[in-house]
Amino acid sequence: MKLRTFVLPLTLAGMALGLSGCGYTPGSRALSGGAIGAGTGAIIGAATGTGPAGGALIGGAIGAIGGAITNPRTINLGHAL
Repeated sequence: MKLRTFVLPLTLAGMALGLSGCGYTPGSRALSGGAIGAGTGAIIGAATGTGPAGGALIGGAIGAIGGAITNPRTINLGHAL
């Protein structure tokens, strides 16, 4: 098993879950998490040779799921100005 095959999903999952708490409803957190995850995944996919499209799909899915399951009280960045 290649190290890249294991590290890429693990890195994407950590980044997406860490950034997916933006918003107050599960839907808005899923949307923002998916967008952040897709962008991050595209960058990582392009840098690692997986390809930006594959990275974006994986990152977007992980970010959306992470955003939907997070609790706004757990990750509270405050109201936007």
